[in-house]
Amino acid sequence: METALDTAVRAVRPRRKGIWAGLVAVGLVTGTGAVVAADDGSVHPELWPKVARAVPLDRAMERRIDKLLATMTLEEKVGQIVQGDIATLTPDDVRKYRLGSVLAGGNSDPGAKYNAPPEAWLALADAFYEASMDTSGGGKAIPILFGIDAVHGQSNVVGATVFPHNVGLGAARDPALIREIGRVTAIETRVTGMEWAFAPTVAVPQDDRWGRAYEGYSEQPQVVAAYSAAMVEGLQGKPGTPGFLDGQHVISSVKHYVGDGGTAEGKDQGDNLASEQVLRDVHAAGYPPAVAIGAQAVMTSFSSWHGIKLAANKGLITDVLKERMNFDGFVVTDWNAHGQVPGCSNDGCPAVVVAGIDMFMAPDTWKAVYESTLAAARSGELPVARLDDAVRRVLRVKYRLHLFDAGKPSQRPIGGKFELLGAPEHRAIARQAVRESLVLLKNANRVLPLDPKRNLLVAGDGANDMGKQSGGWTLNWQGVGSTRADFPNGQTIWEGLDSAVRSAGGHAELAIDGRYTRKPDAAIVVFGEDPYAEFQGDIPTLWYKPGDDRDLELIKRLKAEGIPVVAVFLSGRPLWMNREINAADAFVAAWLPGSEGGGIADVVLRGSDGKVAHDFKGRLGFSSPRRADQYINNVGQPDYSPQFAFGHGLGYGDDGNLANLSEEPGVSAAMGRPGVYYARGVLTPGITMRLQGASGAAVDAPTLPAASADGSIKVRGVDHMAQEDARRFEWSGAGTATVSLHSDAAKELVRETNGDVMLVLTARVDSPAQGDVSIGVGCGPGCGSTLPLADTLASLEPGRWTTLGIPLKCFQAAGADMSKVDTLLTLKAKGPRQLSLSKVSLGAQGDAEKVMACALK
Repeated sequence: METALDTAVRAVRPRRKGIWAGLVAVGLVTGTGAVVAADDGSVHPELWPKVARAVPLDRAMERRIDKLLATMTLEEKVGQIVQGDIATLTPDDVRKYRLGSVLAGGNSDPGAKYNAPPEAWLALADAFYEASMDTSGGGKAIPILFGIDAVHGQSNVVGATVFPHNVGLGAARDPALIREIGRVTAIETRVTGMEWAFAPTVAVPQDDRWGRAYEGYSEQPQVVAAYSAAMVEGLQGKPGTPGFLDGQHVISSVKHYVGDGGTAEGKDQGDNLASEQVLRDVHAAGYPPAVAIGAQAVMTSFSSWHGIKLAANKGLITDVLKERMNFDGFVVTDWNAHGQVPGCSNDGCPAVVVAGIDMFMAPDTWKAVYESTLAAARSGELPVARLDDAVRRVLRVKYRLHLFDAGKPSQRPIGGKFELLGAPEHRAIARQAVRESLVLLKNANRVLPLDPKRNLLVAGDGANDMGKQSGGWTLNWQGVGSTRADFPNGQTIWEGLDSAVRSAGGHAELAIDGRYTRKPDAAIVVFGEDPYAEFQGDIPTLWYKPGDDRDLELIKRLKAEGIPVVAVFLSGRPLWMNREINAADAFVAAWLPGSEGGGIADVVLRGSDGKVAHDFKGRLGFSSPRRADQYINNVGQPDYSPQFAFGHGLGYGDDGNLANLSEEPGVSAAMGRPGVYYARGVLTPGITMRLQGASGAAVDAPTLPAASADGSIKVRGVDHMAQEDARRFEWSGAGTATVSLHSDAAKELVRETNGDVMLVLTARVDSPAQGDVSIGVGCGPGCGSTLPLADTLASLEPGRWTTLGIPLKCFQAAGADMSKVDTLLTLKAKGPRQLSLSKVSLGAQGDAEKVMACALK
């Protein structure tokens, strides 16, 4: 019997050998011809594969679209191609502007609560739907399309099943499992009222410093191509069957078109300088099979190809994707990506629609985008024919989804069936995915599998932390600030191990710091990267936490006490881990496993009968670096020399002994963001932001938005260089309130103070200065200093980002002990004001445009 993946393979035309021959097995075959593309960013559509339509055009449907289009006003047409975020628009806005779509961004939730209950999500979906169907003002009843980043399950919603991130799934090499994950994700998304998942990401990451590397399945295009078709089918259903885009499926959004995984130096939103053949053969490998299986939406990338932003690349969007590949769904931008196109701004960019974009993702600028696009359509800058084609594509997808006769989300087949969130069947699939994604890199003297009937210690800061094991895009954009209570359906790694050990009659003890009460027979140390997403995860080298050896020291201490140690490493990419691998007896790459930590216990522990219950099946989807500076090290490249090659992975039948690996990193630990406290929307690990209101009560602010208990100070995300990479602080003026950055460990800054080092703020004054304001540092109870800042802020140009430097000498002169600084920054204000910060760091005098003067002793 032919599978849907076979159908996708067959749909790509023509079938003859050539440059794409290595991809035949996963659905990519050549149609290259004799033309050789230049490496200058020019596009040659004839070099790209032809794809047969997976979903034939329904002539009756097209006639209904013709009829509806003929009655729509220009205003209604423009509304259909604009998408706003739920944090910045209301159902009344949808009713007034007849917007075609809404999204919930990573930090956007009902009631601005990251842990809003599922009922609140469904109620919000109903409200937007009802507004879109309200014709009381004379507008057409065109149902809204609600999109969300359901990238590893419906992970925005409390109680949903959270699957491993793609980096782990790629190690499983199991397209059938991926199809099931897509199916479950679609069900849980529909339960909460949405019809559109912004997935799958089909990037082929080439530089593991990239902060989105974990969103890619593999560095190998064949793996990505096979998974792309499987995930799209799982989310949408199989074309030609009754289940296709029915009430238990959603539309997928294949992203980010195209080349985002190959930007120079692994920089998110950067420039891909690959040739057209490499762009096609490597970076675009996931798109033909996705289109061939019926993908309904494609999201363009923030990034560029040879200096041209993808959102404005007509050759790749219109000539290649739409015409050559026969893609008949719609193309949407990423978050305000149109604003990065030269000559455009976040407020509008008709040029991207001319290039082939069918929908703006304009989360907080939707109104300005609507108005500028409408003006362009009226003036002729945006041809009406192109606008009509964009609207037609959006309407076509809505008809295929049966939205016009589906009723509001709560009345659809599974809307509101919250028992399906984290249902046992769904969790079983996620647990299988965890088991299959684990990669065993070392197993000295066959220390694994462990006997669950013995006394086991579970240690490390990842052992009992659902947020850390789930990573970014979990309940909020960066995946930080959640609590155990936010995951009612799921197990931490510790909980899974403890349950299995107790069931077998053994004893397990949790001690994060490894300070046990009863000496164990073996220890499992769970540690790894803290959550991050997008550009906030970009790193300068592949060294795991340079300068912070606490995890390594924990492993070594337990080993020195005669305890065998199994290291379970959580990460979104392969990192230089040679020292930790050498120190441990066994080393397991667990990636970001999601909510089903019990899947790890299934594999690392023996079964109740004393035999192997589940063997390691995972094989590396990304090559592991030999040194921390081995940034681009992918299978098939010249001089390929990894520490562990693509496809490597041990099983229990293999010899798991490993000769000591080189502990020479190739780079200095000082390259790891030294002196940076806050940047790109991320606090450096070990640093906490705290809000203290006028009442004196203080609260930490790990998620956004946040406010002091009395509301006298608030913080929310704003854009500077990228999406929500800055924080805006608002003082109400109801008394004195403070924002501060606290370090877990005091910093010794005497050397820096003796030089010309400064505390550098990238700041913007957002409202006229009123009342006193001061800046300071702290060094323990009763120790610290503050400096007046009002005059300095008053001298800055309002609304303009400025780098402001405060010499560390000034804080010392005012009384701070710079040998033990634990409060790295305080900003205290009495009157009402708004101030934004996008970076807080140490820097030299040349790093600041303006330096605050102070009296030195």
